[in-house]
Amino acid sequence: MPIKSFQGERAKKIRLKPIKLTVSDIMTSQLIIFSPEQSIYEVMRAFIKHKISGGPVVDELGKLAGIISEADCMKEISYSRYFNLPILDESVAHFMTKKVDTIDSKTSFFDTAALFSKSSRRPYPVTENNRLVGQVSRKDIAVSALEMKSQTWGY
Repeated sequence: MPIKSFQGERAKKIRLKPIKLTVSDIMTSQLIIFSPEQSIYEVMRAFIKHKISGGPVVDELGKLAGIISEADCMKEISYSRYFNLPILDESVAHFMTKKVDTIDSKTSFFDTAALFSKSSRRPYPVTENNRLVGQVSRKDIAVSALEMKSQTWGY
């Protein structure tokens, strides 16, 4: 004789749909930016004032022209010291790194994390249609990973 179940009808489980997290969801969009025409002295003062170690250089159209960092400034300082010359009051365009790797704003969270794991870069400029829209860092990835729940991780 079959055994009857007295539990009643089971409740239907609600399945969570995975979220497609992209760089634009986690990036920092409030950036301190520099122009190629700015004085290197202004940039060094901004680094100290805002407690940053670098920033994107954008042209008048908002396109990324390069990155200026403390390391770029240190090269000039050490060069000046070596040759016993004053630090040049040149424009940012003279010192900045012009070839810059970027990440598209639609790149997935996981692809970005993989990119950081294979690179020594700390921040990446984020672009959309060749215009700078923000910056993503290793810290942004770590914070977002901690805020996620395991069942919402999706591609």
